[in-house]
Amino acid sequence: MTVRRTVWREYRNFAIFAFLLLTFRSAWADWVHVPTGSMNPTILEGDRLLVDKHVYGVRVPWTLVRLTPGRDPMRGEIVVFDSPTDGTSLVKRVVAVPGDVVSLDDHGLVINGERAHYAPGDLSHLQTLLDATMAMDPLIYRESGLGPEHDVLALPHRYAERSVPPLRVPDGMYFMMGDNRDNSADSRYFGFVPRRNIVGHATRVAFSLNPDHHYLPRGSRTFAPIE
Repeated sequence: MTVRRTVWREYRNFAIFAFLLLTFRSAWADWVHVPTGSMNPTILEGDRLLVDKHVYGVRVPWTLVRLTPGRDPMRGEIVVFDSPTDGTSLVKRVVAVPGDVVSLDDHGLVINGERAHYAPGDLSHLQTLLDATMAMDPLIYRESGLGPEHDVLALPHRYAERSVPPLRVPDGMYFMMGDNRDNSADSRYFGFVPRRNIVGHATRVAFSLNPDHHYLPRGSRTFAPIE
């Protein structure tokens, strides 16, 4: 018996298991690491998010080709997608869907002529932010009226693109924004995101490691849902 056959017999079960696991993660469900604060205060640096990949259509593993149509992403959902500029995996919130007219000004977000409402947000979120973010005097607001209510972060002393003229979202495209409105590379900078680039729906935090505290686990965030 050749060495190759011997090795295959000894390790084939592991190889088959690894292949099936990678296939499952590519096409059905996965987790992603969040290295930046672009989705503060909803998602923190060091969070590992569970991602439902089949909800928007089961894909051929390791491709953008879908075997089933699935449902379309809805306004307000947090999604994982491949950046239309360089393919980097990003996590953002769906702000506007095909056919919507979206704009942004000093008073906030406007969708189809309806302006979002803003109220003071949950200040307890400030305790979860990294020291570097806290040094920028963050403000937290509760955004409502255009979809599910959620908190957003403002960094008033940081330069950011805070104005977007009215834009109609084309068919098959989506407008994404980070909840950290003043520190997020999103559709304000790289434009609309094609439907085919959207990988899955981020539903909750699997676990979280705090980079400000030697990457110790944040126990309160284990399996915590994200809104």
